[in-house]
Amino acid sequence: MAVQGPFKVAFGDVFPFGAFVKGGVEPVRDFDRSTRENFVQARDKDSGELVWAVEVLDADPESKGTFKVKLSGPVQPVVPEAPAGFPFVPVEFEGLAVTPYVNSGNGRLAYSLKAGAVRPAGIKGASRSGKDNGAAAKDAA
Repeated sequence: MAVQGPFKVAFGDVFPFGAFVKGGVEPVRDFDRSTRENFVQARDKDSGELVWAVEVLDADPESKGTFKVKLSGPVQPVVPEAPAGFPFVPVEFEGLAVTPYVNSGNGRLAYSLKAGAVRPAGIKGASRSGKDNGAAAKDAA
C-alpha cells in the first residue's frame, strides 16, 4: 500500500466551513506509561515532543459532535482568544494530517487528526504551536 501512516491534508478540505476550539489545550495521556496514580504525558512518535489536544467544533451544519485535534510541541500551545461575544475560538490548523483507523468499539472507520500548529482563523503566518512564532504573531496583530 502506498499510503502508510498519517497523510497531509489541507485545512479547508477537512473543515470547509471552518473550525472552532471549544475549551482549552489539554495534555494527552500516555496510556502505556501512565498509572492511576501517575500521569505521564504522551510524546509524538516522530519528533519526541509532548502531545496536546484541543476539542474542535466543525462549523459544518451537518457535523455531529466534536473532534480532538492533537498538537505536538515542547511547551503547551496557546489558543487565540475568542472574539468579543463569542463562546468559541475560530481557528485554522497548519500542517494538518489525518490517520484513518478502525474503531475497536464499533468496527467503524474513524480518523485521528494531528496538526503542526493552530492559529486564529483567516490570519496567515500567526501560528501558535508552542514554538517561537513571536514575529509572525506580532505582524498578524
